[in-house]
Formats: sequence, structure tokens, C-alpha cells
Amino acid sequence: MVDRNEALNKAKEYGLDLVTVAPDADPPVVKIMDYGKYRYEQSKKNKRGRKKQKKNVLKQIKFRPKIDEHDYETKLGHIIRFLKAGNKVKVTIMFRGREMAFVEQGRNILDRVTKDVSEIGIVESKPNLIGRDMFMTLMPRKN
Repeated sequence: MVDRNEALNKAKEYGLDLVTVAPDADPPVVKIMDYGKYRYEQSKKNKRGRKKQKKNVLKQIKFRPKIDEHDYETKLGHIIRFLKAGNKVKVTIMFRGREMAFVEQGRNILDRVTKDVSEIGIVESKPNLIGRDMFMTLMPRKN
């Protein structure tokens, strides 16, 4: 155990700072270090950690109940590409006007999408109708 003033003098002698490591300990624990360099290294470490993190991105694809086969295949290709990239996909069926009478057609499209992407994606949230839109969320399969 070293006196506080003696520790401060030693830190000044080395041209460093006296940093409290554990202030709640009895007696408090301090360390002689270059505090500026320590802060810089911590920020670099945090940046590297953030860089390696995968951000969850939610992509959205919109369908209509009366979608043509070619349009369906194109949008399905986008969904597959998004899932392979590791993104979640929100599939929306938009109903306009009298199309609300054909909600079952929208559900059939969502079921077909589920079946077509079953190799690479799974359903995170089941299809549900909110207002004039029917939603379903897909997420990539973990390998």
C-alpha cells in the first residue's frame, strides 16, 4: 500500500497519469498509465467490435393479389437474395378497393412464398391482416 501523494509523485516522475481502477475497493486501487493512450486504444477496440457486428436489416417486398407469374418469380428472387445475405424480409400483400374480398388469394401467395423459400428461410411471424395490408416476416435459416 502506497500513500496517495507518493503515488502521484511517481506518476509525475514517469510522465504518466494516476488512474483509479477500483474506487469502491478498500483501499481504492489505482494504476499508473498514460490515460490518453488508454482512452484511444479503448475507442479503437470499440470501433473494431462495432465493425464486426452484423446489423439486422429488415427488407420489404410488396405484392398485390393479382400478381403475374413473371413478377412473382422476380420478387421471389429478391427475397431469396435478401435471405442469403442474412437479412430479414417483410413480405406485404397490399389490397386496394374491392380486392379486400379476395383476402384468401393474398394468403395463398404468402403460403406459396413460404413454400418456395423453405430451403433458406423460415417464417418468423405468421401472416396477419392489419387494415388493407397482410404481413409476414421471414428470417434466414441458421446453418
